[in-house]
Amino acid sequence: MTAHTTAHTIATTERALPRLRPYQAEVARAILGRIAAHEGGSISVEIARQGGKNELSAQVELATLVGHAGTGGELVKCAPTLTPQARISIERLTARAEAAGLGGLVHRTGQTVRCGRARAHFLSAERHANVVGHTADLLLEVDEAQEVDAEKFDRDFRPMAASTNAPVVFYGTPWGARSLLAQATAEHIEAERHDGVRRHFRYDWTAVAEQVPAYARYVEGERARLGERHPLFRTQYLLEPLEEAGRLFDAATLAQMEGGHARERTPRDGARYVAGLDLGGPDLTGRGGAHERDSTVLTIARVSPRADGAPLVEVVEHQAWQGEATEPLVAALADRLRRVWRIRRVAVDATGLGAPVADLLTGRLGRRTVEAVTFTAGRKSRLGFALLAAAHSGRLRLYRADGSAEAVTCRRQIALARVDYRESGAMRFDVDPAEGHDDYVMSLALVVAAAGVDGGPRTARGHASAAAAGDEMQGGW
Repeated sequence: MTAHTTAHTIATTERALPRLRPYQAEVARAILGRIAAHEGGSISVEIARQGGKNELSAQVELATLVGHAGTGGELVKCAPTLTPQARISIERLTARAEAAGLGGLVHRTGQTVRCGRARAHFLSAERHANVVGHTADLLLEVDEAQEVDAEKFDRDFRPMAASTNAPVVFYGTPWGARSLLAQATAEHIEAERHDGVRRHFRYDWTAVAEQVPAYARYVEGERARLGERHPLFRTQYLLEPLEEAGRLFDAATLAQMEGGHARERTPRDGARYVAGLDLGGPDLTGRGGAHERDSTVLTIARVSPRADGAPLVEVVEHQAWQGEATEPLVAALADRLRRVWRIRRVAVDATGLGAPVADLLTGRLGRRTVEAVTFTAGRKSRLGFALLAAAHSGRLRLYRADGSAEAVTCRRQIALARVDYRESGAMRFDVDPAEGHDDYVMSLALVVAAAGVDGGPRTARGHASAAAAGDEMQGGW
């Protein structure tokens, strides 16, 4: 593939397909130029979420296949999962071939797309996936590289391009400092310092917004929903890597959570209330004594819509029990939640010994009122992200500190709460057992869940959505 052929292929693609934005075209030229020059090496590409990374990748793949249809060659793309990620890439490539009028030349068989003698293979990078036997002599792509296991890549995928000196492209958004993407980015930035050759391409949300005004409005909505310091906003839009571990809330967020409203012992007329119930467990320390056990903590919050339509969650009351027998505790809880507070929704810790208590409360209050929450790693991670979204966006506020044991304990726990961001994209949060319990923290996370606060990323679908600003603005997918 000569430089002239490369330029002709790019020009043909740009006429037939959605025009690449300047930053996308910059990356495409870098990749296709390395292929044409048999230059090898690797580059990393960080583009803000919905900023057009998938369109860029599909057009590069199509140009590579068409440019080598006569001479042949192999392109390999790996993704964290076969379904849906790798399969979506296959569908995207074939859709772009159809849009370019190449449907008669480009054919799909299983996980392979072929154009003449050139082929693109789409593989799973899951740890158990068997991918041996493939060679990437044209290009090796790593999609969502921050989610691909570095050991798996080095063992099974990197050798595919090593013997052929094919370029390797790592796509993704930052996460932890140990991810495959982070490692590649660090290597590229260091190499750039020595020879001045650009290897790392980074375009945060502002770079995309300069080209797509609708995208700017969408991201501004996400910033309001999540808060600018929320880990998902920082990684996916600001492209900032996270510290691997630290405090769940920084000092600014703790201050932001302080409300000016008074504690309420009884509900206001016409107000809407939700609750979060973290159930205390047995003494697992072996030392005995009531002070060693965590408490059953009930957090009650008043929920009202803000001007932007998002819920404002104002904690108005804490109640705690320690060592209570199950039947009297359930009776007291059911009465207070139903008759006194007229709770719309209560999220209940249904983990382990909490399951029968959640069942008993469901029997008294009904399934429409009680949400039983089992603390699996995935569910607890989602609770943590939602808690952060509520706190960072100013939608979660505590009642004014009144010197009570509940107010003091709650504030102490949220200040001590720690977080560990995993390479998988999940998070763990708790209070170090050496420093105390996390029952108030978990009850707070549960009340946020009961209020319906969403702390996860939104996936844009369809043509009419405001979120269709990124890849969707370039073809509706």
